[in-house]
Amino acid sequence: MIDSGVWPESASFSDARFGPPPKKWKGTCQGSSNFTCNNKIIGARYYHNGRPFVEGDIKSSRDSNGHGTHTASTAAGNLVSKASLFGLGSGTARGGVPSARIAVYKVCWSDGCSYDDILAAFDDAIADGVDILSVSLGPTSPDDYFRRPVTIGAFHALRKEILTSTSAGNEGPVLKTVTNFAPWCLSVAATTVDRKFVTKVQLGNQKIYEGIVPNTFDLKGKLYPLIFSGDAPNRTAGYDESISMTCEQGSLDHNLVKGKIVLCDGKNGDGAYSAGAVGVILQGRSVADVLDPLPRPASCVGLDGGSSIYYYINSTRNPTATIFKSTEGIDTLSPYVPSFSSRGPNPVTPNILKPDIAAPGASILAAWPPIAPPSDDPRDDRVASYNVISGTSMACPHATGVAAYVKSFHPNWSPAAIQSALITTAKPLSPDLNPEAEFAYGAGQIDPVRAPYPGLVYDATELDYIEFLCAQGYSTKLLQSITGHKSSCSSKTNYGALSDHLNYPSFALSSSNPNSISGVFNRTATNVGSKRSTYKAKVIGATKGLEIKVNPSILSFSSLGQKLSFQVTVKGSIHHKSSVSASLVWDDGTFQVRSPIVVYAIY
Repeated sequence: MIDSGVWPESASFSDARFGPPPKKWKGTCQGSSNFTCNNKIIGARYYHNGRPFVEGDIKSSRDSNGHGTHTASTAAGNLVSKASLFGLGSGTARGGVPSARIAVYKVCWSDGCSYDDILAAFDDAIADGVDILSVSLGPTSPDDYFRRPVTIGAFHALRKEILTSTSAGNEGPVLKTVTNFAPWCLSVAATTVDRKFVTKVQLGNQKIYEGIVPNTFDLKGKLYPLIFSGDAPNRTAGYDESISMTCEQGSLDHNLVKGKIVLCDGKNGDGAYSAGAVGVILQGRSVADVLDPLPRPASCVGLDGGSSIYYYINSTRNPTATIFKSTEGIDTLSPYVPSFSSRGPNPVTPNILKPDIAAPGASILAAWPPIAPPSDDPRDDRVASYNVISGTSMACPHATGVAAYVKSFHPNWSPAAIQSALITTAKPLSPDLNPEAEFAYGAGQIDPVRAPYPGLVYDATELDYIEFLCAQGYSTKLLQSITGHKSSCSSKTNYGALSDHLNYPSFALSSSNPNSISGVFNRTATNVGSKRSTYKAKVIGATKGLEIKVNPSILSFSSLGQKLSFQVTVKGSIHHKSSVSASLVWDDGTFQVRSPIVVYAIY
């Protein structure tokens, strides 16, 4: 886990019933008086190169932020009964692979995560002998493959047969915002779970509005004065109602807000809490979205509920309200991709589909350091051992756990083979709930039950990725310098559109002319299912006017490990649609190997 460290005393990291670390393990527990490893957390290092520590940072692998503890327990935490956030989400907490051991590499501090620290952590993790790397880090905007440390470090991990699982990013729902998109990394989008937290607001007129925000505070039904933030600007500080309505920090008049519940147009109500508000009702976000805990009573009722509450405030002499502690309900539409999860298409290589897959990343309950406020707000004095938060950072370790599970069945599989297994066994999701379709969820929802048994895999070697990069226009000098690989890009080799021919388990075809689509994909499937098997190709969901052919359409295998190649040809038109989706399924009667196909217009 390359993250913000870990809280080793959490029950999620107890080493009860764990024996000593495996003999291949070369890692260490970096010395510190306040941090001890065990047979569950078998390695810990921290990095803070070339800059002074910020006051409050703990100079060890101990996590004071919460992010690293949460992700580590999601990937491999023990079974812990009666875990909850003050009663919310109560049940048994369990990581993806509770039997797995964890090594933590702390690179993130209160002043951020530096590039050189991340690269140093990758180097050490590779040398220590980790099997899978989980990296819930990334920039807020896309960049070239070799301008980001995670992409560089993951390539070096690939060279040592280590898969890197990464978060897709939290910049959605805008298209082309996915920030971890290298083909040698698994890029994981977030989906909702079927549990939702409902937080009710009751007005003085007895009307009740349902909202979101996991709210652990109980006002016990007491009604407090209610005010609209736009009616309480801090004019002495130069703010007017256009700013105060968003509850921006410092924009509200303390004398008008203190002891009241504030209706805010903003997204988190920070300014209201600072001005002494008892609680906040937010209307600046959709109730179909998800929000992390806030430091005081809060609910997000959306624009419809907010407008009704605003009308009540302006039609009542003494408006009042209360906010109830959250209750749990069932989200019957789940799983779907929430708005925050970054979307494709791939901003650098349009014909490599990203994100790859989706995994639970909304309102996830996992371990938490008791010294870290659940809301990440220093005014929050609650002490929690488990917390409910959201992000693709939470989705990534779910996929990491499944990747580790697959590797436990197939220890000699390459990173590309494991990645392929996760992609081709994913459960399809509905474009009705996510119109961005595969650009939101990739191949679909991760399926840990099917993932170890994909039937076929699309494998790729280090050299395949080097040739892919050559085709992208990278120079031999740059590639050798960054990747450490000694091969060169030959000026005599016609690499062609190798993003189409990289042996990737999904298919993306971009075109500047949606009325004249033409593309060819060359792929090679490796048999990992039944020794003797015959797979037949089925193309599902091809839109009218778009012809997708597979040649040959039958693959007959006579041994495990055998490789057979085929070609997918796409021709026709997508008319006035921005994108269309289909899928290729290889079926031998036992295994169904599904790859998404996306054809889309670029302008």
